[in-house]
Amino acid sequence: MKRLLMALGLMALAVPVAAQETATADGAVLRGLDTFNGHVTDMEIAAGQSFKFGHLNIVLRECRYPAGNPAGDAFASIEVSQQGREGVIFSGWMIASSPALSAMEHPRYDVWVLRCTTS
Repeated sequence: MKRLLMALGLMALAVPVAAQETATADGAVLRGLDTFNGHVTDMEIAAGQSFKFGHLNIVLRECRYPAGNPAGDAFASIEVSQQGREGVIFSGWMIASSPALSAMEHPRYDVWVLRCTTS
């Protein structure tokens, strides 16, 4: 019985999910947490722009949301670098409803997407 349930679960994961149409936003709202002092900062960033948060520089490449539903589940492509450190420490897509799926690993700062912004 246990094997049957596992097989059914794996088959459910293998079924392709219908692609949802998305729209591109003008920007995004990200939230940052400085875990050393507990300060939380909301950052409104336009696409292609950067924001300095503590020792981090965050660049928003793109923010997308379900077409026809700007308040829906946002996902944003960001790039994060740190002062005094070569290269990028995070580059990828973050999903507002599931920030742990693609989380930035940093000993001091946490950053996640809240929503896309439209004009």
